[in-house]
Order: sequence, then C-alpha cells, then structure tokens
Amino acid sequence: MSVLEGDPPVTTTRLVEQRGIDHIPEVERTGTVRQLGLMWSGVILNVQVVVYGTLLVAIGLNVWQALAAIAIGTATWVLAGLASLPGPAAGTTTFAISRAAFGRNGMRPIAFCNWLQQIGYEVLDLVILVLAGSALLDMAGVHVSDGTKVVLLVAFSIAQSLLPSLGHAAITRVLNMLVVPFAALFLIMAWLTADKLDITVGHPAGWSAFLGGVALASSASGLGWTPNATDFSRYLPTATPRRKVVAAVTIGGAVPQALLMLLGVGVALLTEQASDPISGLPSVYPGWFLAPYLILVIAQMISLNAIDLYSSGVTLQAIGLRIGRWQAVVLDGVICAAVGAIVVFSSDFNTFVSNFLLFMIVWFAPWSAIFVVDYFLRRGRYDLESLGESGGRYLRRGGLHLPGVLAQVAGMIAALCCINTSVFVGPIANLCGGADLSIPAGLLVGGIAYYLTARRGVIAESRFSPVVSTH
Repeated sequence: MSVLEGDPPVTTTRLVEQRGIDHIPEVERTGTVRQLGLMWSGVILNVQVVVYGTLLVAIGLNVWQALAAIAIGTATWVLAGLASLPGPAAGTTTFAISRAAFGRNGMRPIAFCNWLQQIGYEVLDLVILVLAGSALLDMAGVHVSDGTKVVLLVAFSIAQSLLPSLGHAAITRVLNMLVVPFAALFLIMAWLTADKLDITVGHPAGWSAFLGGVALASSASGLGWTPNATDFSRYLPTATPRRKVVAAVTIGGAVPQALLMLLGVGVALLTEQASDPISGLPSVYPGWFLAPYLILVIAQMISLNAIDLYSSGVTLQAIGLRIGRWQAVVLDGVICAAVGAIVVFSSDFNTFVSNFLLFMIVWFAPWSAIFVVDYFLRRGRYDLESLGESGGRYLRRGGLHLPGVLAQVAGMIAALCCINTSVFVGPIANLCGGADLSIPAGLLVGGIAYYLTARRGVIAESRFSPVVSTH
C-alpha cells in the first residue's frame, strides 16, 4: 500500500506531527472517541459561538424564535458525526477521501471552496482577537489607534500559526485543556447575564426571517464543521464503532453550541447597540470578570484558529499544491491577515459574519450530503491506492466522477436559488416571500441526485475495495 501524497510518512512524535494528507497507519491511530468529543467541545467553547447567538437577535427574531432556530441548527451536529465516519475507514483527510465521490480533478474546485471557507473562519477569529486585545488595552488605559490595531493584527497572525504548525496532537491537547476553564468562565458569564436580564418575548419576526435564522444557526453549527470532521477522526482506529463516533461528535459539539448560542441571545438583549461581539461588553459586565474573560478569549481564539489553519493546509495539499503542511499554514496566515485588516477597519462586522455563513451553505450543504451518501453506498470501503497520487480507480476519465460533480452542481444551483442574504436573494426565495430554504434544498438535491446517479456504480466499485470492520 502506498501512502497518499503530501508530507513524507515519518513517524508522528508526541507533539510535532510530520504528516500531511498521507494515510495514517493503524499503529499511529491512538485517538479515542472521548478525545474526539472533548476536542469538539474545546472547539465550540469560544466567544464566536456566543456571537452567532447574538446574530439571531440582530436579524429580528424574538426569544422563542431564537430558541427554535438554535435547536434546529445544533441538531446538524448529527451530520458532522456522520461526516466523521470516513476518517477511521480511510485514515486520511476529508478532501483526499472526497476523490472517491468526485474524482481526482472533480474534487479540486470543491476543495478550493473549502479552503476559502476556512480562510473566512480564520478571518472572523482574527478580527475577534484584535477586538479583544484592543478592549484589554483600553481597560488598561492605553489609547488604541489604527497603528495599534495593525500591530495586534500582525502579532496575533503570527501567534495563531504556531499551534497548527505542530499538528494534530498539539491542537487536540490544547483544546482539551481549555474545556474546563472556558466552561467555568461561561458559567459565570451566564450567571451575570441572567442577573441583569429582563426577558421580554417581543413581537415575532416573519417566517422568512425565522428561516434565515435557522440557516444561520445551522451553518454556524455542525453543518458548517462537516468539512473539518474527517481531518481529525482519521486518528481513530479503523474498527472504532460508528455509533460511538457519531455520538461523540454530536454530543461534544451540540451541547456546548446550544448553551453558548443561548447565552449569545441573552448578551444581545443586554447589548443591543453593539456592532461587534466585544465593544458592548464593558457596559454590561464588571472589570473583575471582563479582564480574565478577554484573556481567555484570546487564548481560545488562537487555539480555535488552529483547527481552521490545519484543515485549510491539508486541503491545499489535497488540491495538489506541492507544499508542506507548515508552509500551507504560513500562506494561509498571510492571506488571513490581509483580509482581516479589511474587516477590522470596517464597521460591518455582523453583516460580514451573516453573509459569510449564509453564502458558504451554497457549496457545503450539497457536498456534505454527497460525502455521507457516498460513504454509506460503499459501506466504508475505500481503495486507498486510488485515493493517492496515482489516482487508480478513482482517477476515472478526465479525473472526474460525473455523478458526484453533477450532483454537486445541481445542489449548489438549488441552494443558490433558495438563499436570502443582504446582497443577493435567490429567485425561489424571492417567490416564497424571502424564505431561505438553501440548506434543505442543497442537502436534498445534492444527496438524492448522487444516490440516484451513482448508486449502481459505487456499490459495484466497493466490492473491489478492502472490507473495513466498523460496528
């Protein structure tokens, strides 16, 4: 068996990972479902998730509508759990495995969309880092000028690149360490919020606004994390029970996500005039809480961006860019800093976040459905040689698996027709009074189209691939 292209197959040390998208041998798969679940909890326990809750109030939802949107949105963590299953089966990254469903060349534009998405998340995290650092300096009596913000931007861009350069083991360890202190801090924040909060249900927003809130909550929850799922589940042993993988990812992500988005709804009711997730906090929370909170926000955002930088790096390798994983991290960090500077000096942070989350649905909703349907059609059997550089069975004519490519295009068109953002409203959404149905449209059209067109060929193809025992 040959390894997948990328970094050379050097044994992984305890802290520094030497692998890129190459196959992880069974002897190196020492991860557990408990560690995987805790890692996702560490990812979700951050201020960005609180921001997503505040956005639901910002778009006009009342309390009950926001709660319903959060419940529906966080349920998509089940999909992230299902998208984690190919990891133990194939032992490589998300977009290396995607070659099975789309072909070697058919996968490239989709992987490029994922790279853009990871850059977007990195920018959001970097902007929050700069806002938190500015708030801390302001509390210390230091005037924050534009020059100071530039210095913070550069410093945090460098800092956030260190952890993903070390690799999977270091990222997992740090995120697991931050679960307890950050959970405790958010409990205190919840107590302070509840003590000041005077809940008034308010008038409900229209049906179109509610569906937009559901789309936003889903994109910010498990559905939005599906492209990252396999990058980290690949370190689980091949025979890890599938139900345990899905349960660990679902519970590890959904529970903290729901609680923090609920907290975000409460924060939004207290800081209605705030234009970003940090600026309104000093008027609501005492200094004894706010200072350590902002310090931990900085630590968490740096750690969280490690996930995005890591995944975007291995995605570039899967596309075919001949660079090492750490070089990909540096490249992403530079681009992230440049785009982050634009957002930092704009006054439309909330609008940027909302449009970014909604537009990403267009590609990852159909892709998620196709990726999961392909896994179950082939019953977790992948030809590892064909996932590699030679292409093999998955190279196909022109490097394209037409059922996957056409299903992705159909799903994207369906999602785009049903989307409703501040800069573009799809024709179907327009006919439905602005109702945003982009998620179900993308998922259903992409998944059903792939099942109908690829079923016979993929099932036949899987008969020639190794049997993977996962119960």
